[in-house]
Amino acid sequence: MQQTKTTKTNPFKRLLAKRGMGQVITVTFGLIILCVVFQFFNRNFFSPANLGNLLRQIAPILIIGIAQSFVLITGNIDLSIGSVMGMSSMMAATMMCRGITPLLAIPITLISCIAVGIINGELVARFKLPPFIATLGTMTIARGIAQVVNNNHNTDSITSGIGRPAADAFKNFFYYGRLITVGEFSLFNSVVIALVLWLAFNFLLSKTRFGRHVYAVGSNIEAAQLSGVNVIRTTTYVYMVSALLSCVAGLIVCATTGMGAMDTGNGYELYAVASSVIGGVSTLGGQGILLGTVVGSAIWSVLQNGLQFAGAPVAIRNIIIGIIVVFSVLLDVLIRRGGHKKPRWLGRGASTPKGGTAAAL
Repeated sequence: MQQTKTTKTNPFKRLLAKRGMGQVITVTFGLIILCVVFQFFNRNFFSPANLGNLLRQIAPILIIGIAQSFVLITGNIDLSIGSVMGMSSMMAATMMCRGITPLLAIPITLISCIAVGIINGELVARFKLPPFIATLGTMTIARGIAQVVNNNHNTDSITSGIGRPAADAFKNFFYYGRLITVGEFSLFNSVVIALVLWLAFNFLLSKTRFGRHVYAVGSNIEAAQLSGVNVIRTTTYVYMVSALLSCVAGLIVCATTGMGAMDTGNGYELYAVASSVIGGVSTLGGQGILLGTVVGSAIWSVLQNGLQFAGAPVAIRNIIIGIIVVFSVLLDVLIRRGGHKKPRWLGRGASTPKGGTAAAL
């Protein structure tokens, strides 16, 4: 009795009891070690100017990491994230180059990208296509749209269409604007946008009925159905979240360069998976929290930034980061092998662990 009372009143034990918190604490220690190592080799790593730039590098990775985390927790995967980013950047930039105000171009772009998410959700949930195949197809389609909207050319500067004041307002809102400046340190608007989105979607995932349904679908889809969860609607909503966040990341990239590029987002689906998995989100579904995605995104960006500071070639950086991603996924699979569960996104024949989630609903 005394032990139960102590557990209820001990905040540290309550923190550890939260789902996925153990992985978050582990990778946080890894992040701290990385930062100490890079600071040892380069004394400017923790300089105020570099910290501001590092946070700005983390922002788009965190946004697409949130997107992929939602999908992975349901036991699926979204390979179209990078292409939706490119579609977003090209559509918005093309419209602005043709004189359409950002106040109209942005909503049109958001709606178009969310439509890709709806298609992904329907293909996966209603028509039972393997998520790997479904999102591989929409990845190609979205990339094709990014190429078609401006006749297979990158756009000119958006300033040429909407004028400098409107272009500067767009770029400052999504990237260059600064909320706080203290000495050489600046908190840029892109970081604020990422933080606001994280707070909103973390609340959605951890505090709402929809969030419980997301975990239920990923833990045991049959038990979720028997418990009254609308699997088709939940899965579709998750892919809509992924497309929405990918669109925002694409707008940030567009604001960064001031133009649209057809190759925007190439490889970003890998970045999204990496930030999620490194942060403890399981590729097998049903496990992970968005706090871990923050740490995973930070590790990814710290590695990129630190290796760049160390003068490591791009090829070496890619090899090191790729090894870390493979190791993270392998560790997750080995830890959960006892459940005899494989990712549903590999095909329809995936098995599910014994037990259900009805009690949690």
